[in-house]
Amino acid sequence: MRDLAGGFGYLLAGQRWVLRHGRWLGFGLLPGLVSLALYAGALIGLGYGADDLTAWATPFADDWSSPWLGLFRGFLTALVFSLGLFLAVITFTAVTLLVGQPFYESLSEQVDRTEGGEVPESGLTLAQELWISARDSLRILGRVLLFGILLFALGFVPVIGQTVVPVLGFCVSGFFLAQELTSVALMRRRVQLTEQLALLRGRRMMALGFGVPLVLSFLVPLVAVFLMPGAVAGATLMVRDLVGEPAGQEGEEGDEQGRSHAQTQTQTQGQSQEQAQEQTQGQAQQAGKRLSA
Repeated sequence: MRDLAGGFGYLLAGQRWVLRHGRWLGFGLLPGLVSLALYAGALIGLGYGADDLTAWATPFADDWSSPWLGLFRGFLTALVFSLGLFLAVITFTAVTLLVGQPFYESLSEQVDRTEGGEVPESGLTLAQELWISARDSLRILGRVLLFGILLFALGFVPVIGQTVVPVLGFCVSGFFLAQELTSVALMRRRVQLTEQLALLRGRRMMALGFGVPLVLSFLVPLVAVFLMPGAVAGATLMVRDLVGEPAGQEGEEGDEQGRSHAQTQTQTQGQSQEQAQEQTQGQAQQAGKRLSA
């Protein structure tokens, strides 16, 4: 449970980071807006053409009587659009990261820089990074589709299909969404896809705590665009934990300032005590002189 809460904490920390660094929020919104326009156009086209697609795919039902023809094709149309929406949700991050590779890599580097320590660099050209990102995204998409087909089939099982399967679907989507986002920082650390997956499996609850709330929020229109910069920042912070990198310089500087402040207070208190003792001794000597006189 600690890792689950920790993953969600990194998601919130990433959003706070981009709010504190406002120009990086605007910088990171550009790829999401481009991807949003592309996906909106695709989903609108699917919405208009889904019924024609189902009619073309089911010619054997042309002679069915009413209302069975309408119910059957209406169900298939809704199913096609739901599948398209599901694919849009699980691929939006991959496409946005691919479109905004230079943007998000710069943002991730800045997060590492503000946290202190070494800022890793992949040493690859932009073309190489884009190729690796596209290749890995396709490999992940293949795995997600396999899980999606399995869960889709299980969805027809009574009770389980309406309760357990949706939860498993969100968990699968959340895990792979966390992988997509952490890949920005992990690729700069030259961690390959298989190693990335192994790293996240070792902290599966943290990956779910980070990815599942993000998947749920992505279901709300436009939210994904505005959360993406903070999600990349939070994923970078989580990667630092996953690979065991030291705490940031900001925290160390804060500790040093705290220690310096405490030392200053101690010295001040010591000086005040010495001055009080000197004053007391002076008053005692003066009283003694008056008594002698």
